[in-house]
Amino acid sequence: MTALLPEGYHDRLPPYADAAASVEARVLEAARLHGYERADPPSIEFAEALGSRLKAGGLHDAVRFVDPVSQRTLAIRPDLTAQVARIAATRMGHHPRPVRLSYAGTVVRLRGSELAPAREWRQIGAELIGLDSTAAATEVVRVAVEALVAAGTTGISIDFTLPDLVDLLAAGPLPVAAGQVATLRDRLDAKDAGGVAAIAPDYLPLIEAAGPFGTAIERLRAFDTQGALASRLDALEAIAAALGQGVAMTLDPTERHGFEFQSWLGFSLFVAGPPREVGRGGTYTIFHENGAEEKATGFSLYADAIVATAPQAERRRLFLPFGTDAATGAALRAQGWVTVQALEAGDTPEAQLCTHILDTGEPRPIAG
Repeated sequence: MTALLPEGYHDRLPPYADAAASVEARVLEAARLHGYERADPPSIEFAEALGSRLKAGGLHDAVRFVDPVSQRTLAIRPDLTAQVARIAATRMGHHPRPVRLSYAGTVVRLRGSELAPAREWRQIGAELIGLDSTAAATEVVRVAVEALVAAGTTGISIDFTLPDLVDLLAAGPLPVAAGQVATLRDRLDAKDAGGVAAIAPDYLPLIEAAGPFGTAIERLRAFDTQGALASRLDALEAIAAALGQGVAMTLDPTERHGFEFQSWLGFSLFVAGPPREVGRGGTYTIFHENGAEEKATGFSLYADAIVATAPQAERRRLFLPFGTDAATGAALRAQGWVTVQALEAGDTPEAQLCTHILDTGEPRPIAG
């Protein structure tokens, strides 16, 4: 049988699509209540603009093609963060800082991975443009947690990382040859003790520093004999204190995968259920056309991953028998019912997937 859709793409059917839309609305509302206003960029734009705003670009794994009108290369967005960065740097460049923006939209990747084979999904998030301070990071992490709570998830946990850790140490107290820094980052990310020892054995304690937040912080402070990491560790502890006891926290200081454009802070978000992350965020730098740099902090959540883990609301559909007057249906919808009107005399509640039927003027459950 011929495949109906390309590999990595799928239809979102009811009630799944309704649940995803509800998650999106609740996440955006949680951000709105903290002052994050909605931005809605187009799904396609010039590739050169999309790839010029963030440190690692915005074109990683992007689907590109030539515009028949302008003859320039276009790209379908693989991530919304770069687009929000463009908006903040151009259309809203005059706006007082910080700028708080939220967004939701479909993103497309050139290829999926073994763990995440989907090539299209819904991304929801919020960006605070103009600051990457401890206060800014604390707000963004708290908004991300509140958004997950609003979406109905439980068992929220955060895994923090320090993406620029190796660069900071290599340029300061623990020098590493410039040509070996990238390899050292990769070996630490892979927890390859032998590979790290061959390049810079002084960095080996960083592998053991990953784990529960409190223990990891203690090990990092013991490792940081010259205080190069003091401000970052202080910031992490301040963020953790603001979250309180309701969120499980871990720290993997050398985790780099997926944090290519983050600066001093990165974090992954998890909820009860499958081990796959449901979002990530951190601090980063936006590049303006005039060469100026601007700090920012933000997070993104993935609606599909959240819907797969969050408990779904009960599906309640009330069948209105053929001939029910419009006023009755309107009154019931005002009470919160989802009504399905029979359009033919032979229609049945079972055929319309209804859970209740209007019987002598009152909703009655349909026997299982």
